Amino acid sequence: MSVNLRRSNHGEHGVTRRNNINFSLLPKIVSPGSPDIKWRGCKLKLRVTLCFLFFFILCFNIASCSPRKFTVREIPIERDGEVVAVLRAEIASTQEERNQGLMYRKNLPDGEGMFFVFERDHVLSFWMKNTVIPLSIAFIASDGRIIEIKDMYPLDTNSVSSSRSARYALEVPQGWFSRAGVRSGDVVKIANNNEE
Repeated sequence: MSVNLRRSNHGEHGVTRRNNINFSLLPKIVSPGSPDIKWRGCKLKLRVTLCFLFFFILCFNIASCSPRKFTVREIPIERDGEVVAVLRAEIASTQEERNQGLMYRKNLPDGEGMFFVFERDHVLSFWMKNTVIPLSIAFIASDGRIIEIKDMYPLDTNSVSSSRSARYALEVPQGWFSRAGVRSGDVVKIANNNEE
């Protein structure tokens, strides 16, 4: 709606000027029971609900990506009955724990690692998806003897497999086995309570 107001404005030449006011540009004055107010209330409720839903989903995703709490054990490694090294290892004995492994970790100190326990002997394969720490892995027979040691590289999705059937695997910071003097043929002392 446009209303023309006539106002006399006598300038130099005595010309009358018209001012046009466009009321459609002014803020609306709405009564409390009008449909416009109700719609604004619904939009506000919808926005608040969506914010809570987004926050809930975000919290759930953060919780599911955070590292799991694993059982930790001291694991001695022996050669000819003498302890060569002792490692503090997290035990991954369930499928869910093995799937999580060391993914999303930012660091792994020397002398620490993850010990993977499987139900039966078979050729084991590992990859480095979502793992940014360079690792070395020892494939271990059911009697605890280290079959072989291989290096793995950050974010590499190519499989690193044991050359023959193994029951266990031990991941450590890359190069730790050689720094600690551990080699193929050494025996990882596996206590029965590690296989929880």
